[in-house]
Amino acid sequence: MVELGEHCHTHIIPRMKKVIDGEDKGGVTEAVGWKGGGGFRYYRLAPSLLEKDQFGNWVISKQYNASMLAEAMCKLEGFTFDPSDTWYWQQGHSTERDYIYVTTQMFTREQLQKLSDEVGENRSLLVMCGAFRAKNLEEFPNLTVKKIPKAVLTRCEWSRDDYSLEIKNLPLKPDEPGKPQDAAPRSKQQRRLAVEQPFLFEEE
Repeated sequence: MVELGEHCHTHIIPRMKKVIDGEDKGGVTEAVGWKGGGGFRYYRLAPSLLEKDQFGNWVISKQYNASMLAEAMCKLEGFTFDPSDTWYWQQGHSTERDYIYVTTQMFTREQLQKLSDEVGENRSLLVMCGAFRAKNLEEFPNLTVKKIPKAVLTRCEWSRDDYSLEIKNLPLKPDEPGKPQDAAPRSKQQRRLAVEQPFLFEEE
C-alpha cells in the first residue's frame, strides 16, 4: 500500500493492527472470513538526497542533516545504521568488524592515515566523504574511500520511466532467524559486490 501524510498513522496502521488481531469486522475482512493473523512492515519515503546548486552541480540536499545523511548512506551501501557512543567513525556496520563513516568534510592524506591507524588491521571502514587528497589509497588497506555525491550518482538510473519497485523478499530484522552473521572484515572488492539492489540503485 502507499499513503501520503499522516493517514498512515491515523488510519492505515490502526486498521492493519485490527485485521491482524482479528478485531476488524468490516470490508474485505468480513467478505473473505479473515480470522486474524499475519503481519506488516512500513517504510517512510525520505526526501530526495541530491539537488542541483545554482551552477547546475549535484550537491547534498539541504533537507538532510548529518544524521539523516549517515542513515541514507548506510541504507544505500547495505550497512545497519548504528552510531557508536565510543568511536565517532563507527556510524553503522555490516559485520562485527566492518564499519561506515559518513561526513561532508575533505580528507588529507594525514587525516586518512590517522583514521586508518584508529581502525586498525583487524577492522575495515568505508569512508563516505565530500572529497579527499591522497594519491594512493592503497596505502590504507583497511579503508575504502568514496566521494559524495559521486558515489550516489553512479548508483542511480537516469532517463527511465519504467522503474520496477517490485519487492519479492523483505529484509530480515536483526532478531529474526536466518540473518547471516559474517564476523570477518570484507575486502574492498567484496564490499563493492555485497550490496545487490536491482533496478533503481543498481550499478552499471
